[in-house]
Amino acid sequence: MALTKDQSLEAYRLMKVIRRFEEKCAELYAAGDIGGFLHLYIGQEAIAAAAKYALREDDNIITAYRDHGVALARELPTNQVMAEMFGKSTGVSKGKGGSMHLANKSKRFWGGWAIVGGHLPLAAGLALADQYRGDDRVTLALMGDGSTNIGYFHEALNMAAVWKLPVVWLVENNQYGMGTAVTRASAVSDITRKAEAYGMPCCMQVDGMDLVATYEMIKEAAEYARSGQGSFFLEVVTYRYRGHSMGDPERYRSAHEVEEKKADDPIIRWAAYLKENKIATAKKLAALDQEAEDEVMAAIEFAQNSPFPEPEALYENVYA
Repeated sequence: MALTKDQSLEAYRLMKVIRRFEEKCAELYAAGDIGGFLHLYIGQEAIAAAAKYALREDDNIITAYRDHGVALARELPTNQVMAEMFGKSTGVSKGKGGSMHLANKSKRFWGGWAIVGGHLPLAAGLALADQYRGDDRVTLALMGDGSTNIGYFHEALNMAAVWKLPVVWLVENNQYGMGTAVTRASAVSDITRKAEAYGMPCCMQVDGMDLVATYEMIKEAAEYARSGQGSFFLEVVTYRYRGHSMGDPERYRSAHEVEEKKADDPIIRWAAYLKENKIATAKKLAALDQEAEDEVMAAIEFAQNSPFPEPEALYENVYA
């Protein structure tokens, strides 16, 4: 088993925290407590959990706007992440970033970026800085499948290949970016072919609903990048159970398809694995479920009781 017993239980609890956080955010958004845009990570939790254990704490992580789960896996405090959802001054971005712009420099979590693919050149820049300084960090750049049709994707991968930058490029293929649908398990998709064009190592499609398989591939990719050989490209196939955002009518897929996919839920699969391998009993998992529920509810209370930023905060970080 790739993970220790403690890590296996922690991973279950983490995925449950992410799931309940996202479910409650959906409720709070509908109630008007959360404004702006809201993109949920429900169904993709195993990827964030796998990244947590596959990387070192001093490695860089950068992602797009579906960032809550990755932020929580990177151990940004749940209270502060929820406060940011509410636009409160106690949030991780002091209430100025909201759902799409979570960041924490001390955790080397560089965001949450709203422009599709726009963060990928920034990932190359982070890796170039580490390479220039002689640090052996790796940068994990997560992106949605739709990012692979954007110019930023090709620019960033091209430079990473030319300069052998230590980046793990990870596509969270939730199968609804344009032209990126998965036709069969382990197929080499158009996404992987795009990366192969830059001469970097690629894997076949990874099952992103399988925590261990995803962990092992991210770890292998990170070790390759850390060795100085250059970037590694991963296509991790997952499935989000909610729409692209809270404003998405989901007219492109049926309710039956979504319910059918829930049979492959990564949390259910991991719970079954823990029980089958006698790592956890049903009672232990129920206790972890309650811990996750309590943590999220406490975060909501913290956010609700926190103040909004003062008007003067608009002028912070303004340079002449």
